[in-house]
This record gives sequence, C-alpha cells and structure tokens, in this order.
Amino acid sequence: MASSLTTQPPPTPTYLLSYPATHVLLITINRPRAMNSLPYASHWEADALLHWFDSEPSLRVAVLTGGGDPNKAFCAGQDLIEQRDLADLRSRIAKGDKAAQAAMPNRTTLTHPPSGFMGVSRRSGKKPVIAAVNGWAMGGGFEICLGCDLIVASPNATFGLPEAMRGLYAGAGGLSRLVRLAGMTVASEIAMAGRFLTAQEAVQYQIANRVSRTHESCVPEAVELASKIAGLSPDAIIVTRHGLRQSWETASVERASQETELRYGALLRDGDNIGIGLRAFAEKKQPAWVPSKL
Repeated sequence: MASSLTTQPPPTPTYLLSYPATHVLLITINRPRAMNSLPYASHWEADALLHWFDSEPSLRVAVLTGGGDPNKAFCAGQDLIEQRDLADLRSRIAKGDKAAQAAMPNRTTLTHPPSGFMGVSRRSGKKPVIAAVNGWAMGGGFEICLGCDLIVASPNATFGLPEAMRGLYAGAGGLSRLVRLAGMTVASEIAMAGRFLTAQEAVQYQIANRVSRTHESCVPEAVELASKIAGLSPDAIIVTRHGLRQSWETASVERASQETELRYGALLRDGDNIGIGLRAFAEKKQPAWVPSKL
C-alpha cells in the first residue's frame, strides 16, 4: 500500500506508520516506556502528519493506536516528566539562573498546535480518524479520543481526565466535547471527581462505538471499520463528515446543514465520484472510486 502513495509523509520519530488495508493509514504512538505520553514536539509532529494525510489522495481513513508489548497505554496524556523539567527551569529562571534561561526552549514550541493534542483533539480536518484504544487513555489521551470520529475500545481500555488531580485542567478541547457526548453530570464527575470509565461504560455513555471482542482484536476491528468507510465514495465521506461535525460544532442544526451545502454541495455534485456511484448502482456493479478533489 505504501507504494501507491503519491507523496511522502513528513518525518515521524514519535509515530510508526503502516498501511494495513487499502486507503487506510495506521498511526501507532511509539513511546511505550513513557506510557505513550507525548512531549510538546510530538504534537506538532502529528499535526504535520495529519495535514499530510488529509492531502494525500491515496488515503481515506486513519486509525490511531498505542504501541508497546503488551499494550498498557493508548496514550497517558502529556509527558509530565517534560512538564516537571520545564517547571524546574522556570523556577531557576525566576531566581536569576542564566544557564536555565539559555536552556529554556522557545515559547512557541511549548504549546499545542491549533488542532490540539496530537493534532486531533481540536482538529477540523477533512478525512475521518478512528481511535483504536488499546489501554489507558488518560488526560490528553482521552482528549485525542474525543476528537476522533469513531472509537473502538479494547476490553482493557480505561478513560479518564485526571488533570485536576495534578493541579491542571483538560485544556485541549476535551471538556466541551465530553459534555456534548456524555452530558454535563457525567462529564463533571469524570473531570472534577477523577472518575475513570471502563470500555463498556464509554459505550454506555455514547463516547465509544463498541468494545472489541478481545484485547488483541482491537486494532484489527478498527481497521475493518476503517475499510468499510474507505470503500465508499471519498467525496461523499468528506462531505458527510463535514455535515456531522458542523452539527456538533454549531448551535443551530439548520445552520450546520446550510454551511455544509454552501461549502461542499456544488463541488460534490460536479465531481467524478457522484457519477461513478450512480452509474454503478444502475448497472448493478461495484463502483471504482477515484481520489477526491475536494
């Protein structure tokens, strides 16, 4: 599948890339010794990767998962060791330590990109992303999930927002999205009382789509789901996803419908794939979709 790429991905030292099915990109967080927690540089790395994914014509769906054997963590959130070291530097700078001032990274590198945690938690994007949650999804790791379009959770998965327990808050877009999905009272208990959710509870509260049959089948089941989506018209999926997202982000359901029509309606109708789909239906054939130009 990698041979069909028309462009090459940007460097991804934090992430392993593979292509387990046609038109599907699998992104594996590869920091198992740190429970797949992410330092600031890794968020920008993922942001660039997902921008490339959106623009690469041969790819239609991405799956995110955590690396490690056995998988203990999908993503444990922000790298708190890096946070501790930065706090130490700030303390030394406040005391006039010039060496600490010189060692302090540029301020612009100590933020998340506009697309949020791992480039996902506040992502707009064009193409769908599925989370294959194969372990702990804590803090920013949970916020990644909340920014994804679909979630397949291992029976071993655990979800939580423990930031307040560390003197922080979930600031990468997860609070508002959790309220939209699970409701104010459940979200409040998770974010303020430190409640963790099991995989089954995540499904119960409409956060996850399903629990995989086994821990080992989590990623294959997510890839299977991605393949179903990737087998449809890429134009239709881009426009449908936009409509779904707008209905979530916009207060007015009618305004959300209008915005999707204004942005994509004519482009979809004038594109190649709508004719391909309609002719295939009339001729009782499988459609041979072409890359989206949207």
